[in-house]
Amino acid sequence: MSYPYEQFDKALKLLNGRLVVAEAPSYNLVVCGGTALIATALMDRATRDVDIVAMANERGDLIDPEPLPVPLMKAAREVAEDLRLPEDWLNNGPSSGEGGIFRLGLPQGFANRLRWRKFGEKLTVAFISRIDQIFFKLYAAVDQFGSYHATDLQALKPTDDELLAAVAWTRTHDPSPGYMESLKMFFSEFGYGHLIERI
Repeated sequence: MSYPYEQFDKALKLLNGRLVVAEAPSYNLVVCGGTALIATALMDRATRDVDIVAMANERGDLIDPEPLPVPLMKAAREVAEDLRLPEDWLNNGPSSGEGGIFRLGLPQGFANRLRWRKFGEKLTVAFISRIDQIFFKLYAAVDQFGSYHATDLQALKPTDDELLAAVAWTRTHDPSPGYMESLKMFFSEFGYGHLIERI
């Protein structure tokens, strides 16, 4: 089930409040996916959850979001009950496991392109940039052929150079011949066939 962005905006504000009440540590979350697309006005659509791709420490260095801190997840579960959201509305799906985005490597310059927003004294959230959305969406669209990720990618209207840069980054995550064939198939299917000889 998808929800309007306003629901997650409300959820993040309430999450901050829950962290304050619990006297929990402060957290800096780096969010990608639909929530970031909407929050940065790149797209206007509903979304299913808040995807954490990284966290940041007190110095501002990006750190692995797996596992997510216990106090943060406890507060998130309370928010889920308050707003009748799925229990996993706040998750680190994009960076979970050995094949997660953070561990395999973020795009060069990623941290400098983040747009930060403070939701209160205990919670600050960074939303990823358009070019990084293109990188992530291409990777997800090829991996989950025919999914909404392809629609999102097309809506971002990537230039040829942006797509080629995205290809180069995704291939650092999966250099296999099978992935290359999937890339070519995706480009052919979704109107980027003129770039196949350049990837």
